[in-house]
Amino acid sequence: MNDTKTPARLSELQLRILVGVALIAVASVALVFGGVAFWVLCVVLALLMMAEWADLVGAPAPGKRLAQFTLSVPLAIMAPLLGDGPGFLALGLLAGAAFFVVIVTRHPRLALGVLYVGLPVLGLLLLRRQSEGVVFTLWALALVWACDIGAYFAGRAIGGPKLAPKISPNKTWAGLGGGVVAASLLAAAMHWQYGLPWRLTLATPALAVLAQAGDFYESWLKRRAGVKDSGNILPGHGGVLDRLDGLVPVAPVAAFLAVGLPKLYHLLPASSLW
Repeated sequence: MNDTKTPARLSELQLRILVGVALIAVASVALVFGGVAFWVLCVVLALLMMAEWADLVGAPAPGKRLAQFTLSVPLAIMAPLLGDGPGFLALGLLAGAAFFVVIVTRHPRLALGVLYVGLPVLGLLLLRRQSEGVVFTLWALALVWACDIGAYFAGRAIGGPKLAPKISPNKTWAGLGGGVVAASLLAAAMHWQYGLPWRLTLATPALAVLAQAGDFYESWLKRRAGVKDSGNILPGHGGVLDRLDGLVPVAPVAAFLAVGLPKLYHLLPASSLW
């Protein structure tokens, strides 16, 4: 019995690793090229996430399509070819799009999805737009990747008490600690190698916790919907939301820390820690 099951498990693990590496490679290439390439990748993922969100909250097919079309407007405004790009206009249009969806569909949770999907895209594009955009965006993405990897291996190796077994029975306190440590080490390495600002380096442990909170929230959504995965588009992984749930809350906060916070402290000299 064990001999017949082991190869299947190994095959599934190999598939997950292969798809995971491919996703990281695609994201990295788009990030380095920036501009239209990174925007297109974000738009495609956002529309897929919107569809999965609509399914999780039980929205009918017409409402799902309406939400996707409505979300397309602020996503289009964020295009690098346009003057304003990912700025206040795009933020206002996201709020307007959510308001439009709730008025037309009378489905508040579907409208919430417009913000749930749109805000992280706005955050990532805003990060990439900066002069140090590659470093800032790579930090936001990689801390989530490192957190997931650290949490997985620490949880498997150490085990111990569960974090919230009714929501996600496989996640442990050890996994949470392992994720925080892995993300923090990554940020420290980026600070040393690429000059990641201290404010971002020191904020990384909190963002790692936030990433795992995003994971829990999506697990709660799936339990509420009675499904195992948000979709089946990614072999061995499930849906796009399953892979990006940790990035959803991290990206807007990372953008604020990297871009918004220095503007609040614009009087500080350039040589300061900020």
